[in-house]
Amino acid sequence: MSPYAMSMLLSSLSAGTIITFTSTHWFLAWVGLEINTLAMVPLMSKMQHPRATEAATKYFLTQATASALLMFAAATNAGYTGEWTIMNMQTTIPSIMLMTALMIKLAVAPFHLWLPDVIQGLDLMTCLILSTWQKLAPFALLVQINGELNPTLMTLMGMLSIIIGGWGGLNQPQMRKMMAYSSIAHLGWMIIVLTHSSHLTMLNLLMYFIMTSSMFLMMMNLSSTSINKASMSWMKNLPLMSTMMLVLMSLGGLPPMSGFLPKWLILEEIVKQNMTLVATIAALSTMLSLFFYLRLSYTVSLTTSPTTASSKMLWRLKMNLNKVMSTMIIMSTMLLPLTPTILNLF
Repeated sequence: MSPYAMSMLLSSLSAGTIITFTSTHWFLAWVGLEINTLAMVPLMSKMQHPRATEAATKYFLTQATASALLMFAAATNAGYTGEWTIMNMQTTIPSIMLMTALMIKLAVAPFHLWLPDVIQGLDLMTCLILSTWQKLAPFALLVQINGELNPTLMTLMGMLSIIIGGWGGLNQPQMRKMMAYSSIAHLGWMIIVLTHSSHLTMLNLLMYFIMTSSMFLMMMNLSSTSINKASMSWMKNLPLMSTMMLVLMSLGGLPPMSGFLPKWLILEEIVKQNMTLVATIAALSTMLSLFFYLRLSYTVSLTTSPTTASSKMLWRLKMNLNKVMSTMIIMSTMLLPLTPTILNLF
């Protein structure tokens, strides 16, 4: 793709998100989401491969459906209240329709089925954008209408996302699909706590961005898209393979990694709200996700795959340093001691 076209599409992505962030009117919020979608579709299909075209088509149809539902909900609410203000969502039916539209855009269970198929057809950089940046605009709207959301529905969808995110990733040999189910599970944690503490949701979203970015950047560096390829990547960059195990443990939420921080705080908040059963189910369901993270880390760090490579010392050659990836890895693994400072920021 031409650098000019790429810069225009990335600028449109940024502009769409910023428009949604700053809007107080439903029409402007919808325009921002549409700009985001229309800029993302060419990025998805730039590989000129049937699988990429299929992924872009599925993404466009899903997002168009969600946008139409969102606009219908906003118009229905305007008919009831006479206002298009985002914060003024006081009627039950439009608020449920709006919540459904945003959950489809975020791929929260039970509206998650499009995400693994779409991610599997994309290159790793587009996967990174879809898994991180594209979550910002819908989350901005969710936080703004936080007071009008149904806590019971949010809790049910959050628990379902955690369970399905863990269950779906158990048998996956493809790392992109594994990261898609990981995304669904992490979104479940954010959705559960959103109606009780939006600042914890924002903290969890930030930690999810950091850990997911680290993982995708390492996959790009090692050109690994499946467990089999990852098991042979130790020849390319041995220190990075060792670090990948730590990032996977952080994604699983094991202490003393940074990924433990949001889960710990969210469980504490849920228990404070007298939702002990929900906290127990969420904590136990995380074991499903932890299993496939452990399986992948065992494969990449503790086993050696049979290989016919003529040289086993490629990792001794000088590698190009990626400062962004290094920073993300450090933040993915070492932020837990800074918990009090981070809580003050949020």
